[in-house]
Amino acid sequence: MNIHAPHGHFYIVSLVSILALAVATAIGIVAIRIRNIKVSFLSLSYVSLAAMFILHGLSTPGFLIHHSSISGNVAQLSVLLSAFWLWMCSISADHKLVRRLSMRQKWLLPVWSSILLLSGLYVWFNPDVVHLLHLKGDVSKWVTTALILLMNAWTIYRNLQTYLASRFPLQLAIVYSTGWMFSAQIIMVTGEAWMASWWLYHFLLLASVIVMVAGIVREHLNTGSITAAVKMLFRANPQDWIHTYISPSVRELVMATESKDSYTAGHNYRVALYALKLGEEMGLSTSQLRAIAQGGIVHDIGKLYIPDGILNKPGKLSEEERSIIESHPVSGYNVCKRLGFMVEELAVIRSHHEKWNGSGYPDRLSGEEIPLVARITAVADVYDALTSSRSYRKAMTHEEAMEILLQESGRHFDPRCIHAWERLTVEQETFFRETLLNSPTIKLEQRLAR
Repeated sequence: MNIHAPHGHFYIVSLVSILALAVATAIGIVAIRIRNIKVSFLSLSYVSLAAMFILHGLSTPGFLIHHSSISGNVAQLSVLLSAFWLWMCSISADHKLVRRLSMRQKWLLPVWSSILLLSGLYVWFNPDVVHLLHLKGDVSKWVTTALILLMNAWTIYRNLQTYLASRFPLQLAIVYSTGWMFSAQIIMVTGEAWMASWWLYHFLLLASVIVMVAGIVREHLNTGSITAAVKMLFRANPQDWIHTYISPSVRELVMATESKDSYTAGHNYRVALYALKLGEEMGLSTSQLRAIAQGGIVHDIGKLYIPDGILNKPGKLSEEERSIIESHPVSGYNVCKRLGFMVEELAVIRSHHEKWNGSGYPDRLSGEEIPLVARITAVADVYDALTSSRSYRKAMTHEEAMEILLQESGRHFDPRCIHAWERLTVEQETFFRETLLNSPTIKLEQRLAR
């Protein structure tokens, strides 16, 4: 069925493009605040799709111009660029290219948007340049389609793997979005302009955008009100960042981790809170504090993959069992690098059990080789472990825990961190006393003693 409606095509494409551009821009801004490079890449993907589709709509044959060279070529280019950035989402966050882009995360959206804008203006005023792309040729369109297929297939495979391991809705959204995008590409290269199938690919791309937005909202905006959630991202108090970064999906992972060991209830939150306090005392930058907040709350996520019998064993561990326990930082690191966690957060997760003298694990790092955010988290982690009850011992007092930390300065811990921690506990004595009194394990012991 032929539906020749240039004006209708323009209005539909323009509306969808502007909506997608606005949403993608908002997602890009949120990505910076939540420190997630994967979400930044998603933003770039849909900014690319939207920007090129605006040009596609403006160049509708029979509306403002009477030839289809721009419209057809930029439609393919929009899917190609979008598929590329989706493919980037499937690359681990510790890849060299991703690490370099992560260092410039706040510039990615404005720079890429500027490139798209300038390129679009150049093509509009110099339409003959699209012939250099020649994406509509009999051979080139199938080469482009094959390239998109390869990128989309890898994107679907990696994100499906991650979804099955973490059950994060964003990964499932990427799978559906990528699949619909490729379906749109097939229709684009096989269909005929103005036929019903030709209209269908526009709506498939719209569905691709909508499902992605739904996935991001479900995963990262963890309040009933989107407006309230966005406002929460701009809080100035670093302690509020802990709540900001606990998306529903992350909260589920943290709860699953703590449910494996009833003695560690609230451990992840307290470690993040203690580490933030210490980071502030040591004058860390805002970005480093955010890294501590996000990395600290999931620092033990690798324990999900430790058998309960080993994790909760009351007696001494065998060498084999200890090696299994010591695998949890790498397990957590491998999960989180696929979820878009930034390099600093990954450092907290992987290196919080390293020791200043090089006897820690998993990489036997020593001294300044250990990232500062991990050294800070290590102090917070051990302090909370000492002042919390375990299956094999009761919680220590603050004074007993401090004595051990001071003894381990220069061996287990960075002396600078311990000096700052000692100052902090004196300056904020009330905070530490109240935190310990509110500990679930302390409350449990008090109830049992009555």
